[in-house]
Amino acid sequence: MEITARPTQADVWIDQMFSAKAVAEGGVIRRNRNWVAREVGRERFFREVAARGFHLLETGDQLVVVCHTGKVYLHF
Repeated sequence: MEITARPTQADVWIDQMFSAKAVAEGGVIRRNRNWVAREVGRERFFREVAARGFHLLETGDQLVVVCHTGKVYLHF
C-alpha cells in the first residue's frame, strides 16, 4: 500500500493561482502582499514565481507577477 502526502492548503492555493487563464496566456496576475504572506508565505511565493521563470514586481501592497519569461522593461 502506497501512502501519499495530502496537499496542504498552501499547495492548493499555489496550484489555483498558477492555473489561472492569465498565467496560461502569458498575462499578469496580482495579489495583495499581506494575503500572500498569510496564505503561503512570501518566501514560498517568491520561489514558485522564480521556478517558473516569471517576473515579480512589488508596488504598494500589491505583488504583480508577469507570467512570461521574456525580458521586462520598466518605462517611466
